[in-house]
Amino acid sequence: MSVDTATVRRVARLARIKVSDEEALRMTHELNSILGFVEQLNEVDVTGVEPMTAVVSTRMKKRQDVVTDGDIPERVTGNAPISDDNFFMVPKVVE
Repeated sequence: MSVDTATVRRVARLARIKVSDEEALRMTHELNSILGFVEQLNEVDVTGVEPMTAVVSTRMKKRQDVVTDGDIPERVTGNAPISDDNFFMVPKVVE
């Protein structure tokens, strides 16, 4: 796939970027070289290669799923403008 200056101008217009003729010509060459490199990467045989996120195998750090700040409803609703029986009171929004 190759890009021409008309495509560069169209993409720039869609992105609402002002591009001069010299910049469009320069971007055309740059985009074509990038796309050429991507085409080279597509030619690499990666069958049998597992995807990886890091070079070194690491395990995900997990925390225990425990309640650490419960049984204190008075403190939770303490800063509420209005509360009743440890519940937040809010104005009625639906009639």
